[in-house]
Amino acid sequence: MRILVVEDEQTLRADITSSLKGAGYVVDEASDGIEGLYAGTEFALDAAVIDLGLPGRSGIEIIQELRANGRDFPILILTARDSWQDKVAGLEAGADDYMVKPFHIEELLARLRALLRRAGGWSADTLQFKDAELDTRSQTLRVQSNDIELTAYEYKVIEFLMMNAGEVVSKATLGEHVYGEDLDPDSNVLEVLIGRVRRKLDPHGELKPIETLRGRGYRFSLERL
Repeated sequence: MRILVVEDEQTLRADITSSLKGAGYVVDEASDGIEGLYAGTEFALDAAVIDLGLPGRSGIEIIQELRANGRDFPILILTARDSWQDKVAGLEAGADDYMVKPFHIEELLARLRALLRRAGGWSADTLQFKDAELDTRSQTLRVQSNDIELTAYEYKVIEFLMMNAGEVVSKATLGEHVYGEDLDPDSNVLEVLIGRVRRKLDPHGELKPIETLRGRGYRFSLERL
């Protein structure tokens, strides 16, 4: 999952970014409102953390423009001002949740997980399917009651496909959300990764959990519970 962090306070931005990467997210950073608006408009994002008090463009302006341009990913706002007016202004601009500085990073991670779940239509940390379940908090996968060991990138692939179960996910979209801007579009790394995930999920070829749609992409096809 790919998260944008827009925060002008360098130490805080570094702390948030480090914690998000440690939790397995791909992270894009911006230190001012102009850079943040560009990233929010141009990058394939799953969520954003946006400070309200930014140089260049305010957090409110960024959120308003993103929503006006049809960008509907969840947005968590940060504010140093513990007043109900700032919270209301952020939410009315189109944000989904807010946190007041200072805050605990663990709470920020929990709120982001909740926002991502709700965006995918899930109400709990565990994504449950017939024959498989993924706990997004502990990052553990069980298939037919067996624990499946995953590498960091294998987990990112299966999490994104499960979050978007039933939808066709193009190779380009999957690559952007798993690797960010680091994946060479001509590389076969993603196909190799999908192959490894398939073998771990379905070693005997019985479940067929990940479909390949030629020229279109991939689809996680197990039935949701």
